[in-house]
Amino acid sequence: MQHAQRRTGLDTWDEPTFQSGLETLIAALNGQAKLSQVGRIAAYWNILDHLCIRLRLIDYRRHHPQVAAQAIQQPLFILGLPRTGTTILYELIAQDPSFRSPASWEVARPLPPPNAASYQHDPRIGSVGRLLAILEKLTPGFRTIHAIGARLPQECVYMLASHFTSEQFAYMYNIPAYREWTLTQDMSAAYAWHAAFLQHLQVDLRREHWVLKAPAHLGCLRYLLGQYPDARIVWTHRQPLEAMASFSSLAYSLRSGFSSNIDPLLTGESEFRHHAKVLKRGMEDRQTLGDAPFIDVGFDAICADPLEVVRTIYARINKPLLPETEQRMRTYLTQRPRHLYGEHQYSAADFGLTRTLEQALYGRYLTRYGAWCQSS
Repeated sequence: MQHAQRRTGLDTWDEPTFQSGLETLIAALNGQAKLSQVGRIAAYWNILDHLCIRLRLIDYRRHHPQVAAQAIQQPLFILGLPRTGTTILYELIAQDPSFRSPASWEVARPLPPPNAASYQHDPRIGSVGRLLAILEKLTPGFRTIHAIGARLPQECVYMLASHFTSEQFAYMYNIPAYREWTLTQDMSAAYAWHAAFLQHLQVDLRREHWVLKAPAHLGCLRYLLGQYPDARIVWTHRQPLEAMASFSSLAYSLRSGFSSNIDPLLTGESEFRHHAKVLKRGMEDRQTLGDAPFIDVGFDAICADPLEVVRTIYARINKPLLPETEQRMRTYLTQRPRHLYGEHQYSAADFGLTRTLEQALYGRYLTRYGAWCQSS
């Protein structure tokens, strides 16, 4: 925190609610992550970067009251277990000019706020692109699993990272203690920070609605809807064994760039059990909150005809899908086919995942939502 203050010349942190997350994260990184030397350096600068973002956003907000006056109306959130089709739906709906999505470059470098005149050629696009290229070098083949790019829509976990209650850190590092801690926290302050981040990004570039995405929202529905009571939520579904095998492969690949001791079997079991807890919380919250905000879609339907799924979503939120918008989505699909960087190869057996364990951990989910997990 002292380094961040020296680096930015700022020292106002406002509410200290983020500090317990920061302390828990650092303890888990030191005690559990088994970081390589490269991993220790990356983790330090990653944390420092988010602290600097926090200081700068707070300072900008203090001096620009129009930021806090921004209204966020009927945001559309896309969530579900990881690897269930959330990304392609997110990127397609982001092609709609009436929706605003946070690009990777603007959440990584949010000062000054983006504006319409320079949005497509802002110099921060190039600098963030170079940083992402370093990630690809550290984790060769990662973009085969999950596309990364400065202009691509970014997950909400990046905005929550500067409050230090974010799955972003657990994606990159093996820190189960931090993950368990986040599941026990009141996330109200984190989602208030999330809203403040969106207010900042839209102050000079606003659209009708935000479209946002993070599988991690699934475990925080009560807090998400507490902050955004008029939000609409797309919940994607897939057979948990398949989704978790794919995500275990992603986590193993990403964490291997920062640690020299990552076990695929431990990775698989940890992800299978953690996401079963997240899913249980999501189902419990939904039972309390009611079904009204939710739109259920299946992974196989997304793979078969993503535009038809988008049409269904638009119909459910009473929003017209204009012909020119649909054409933009078609063009995007043509330019970014599913296996653009190669086919992601993985198997459940590689990570010790079985149907027996799936039934034990996800049986209730499959009873309730199994129809959405099946091929159409």
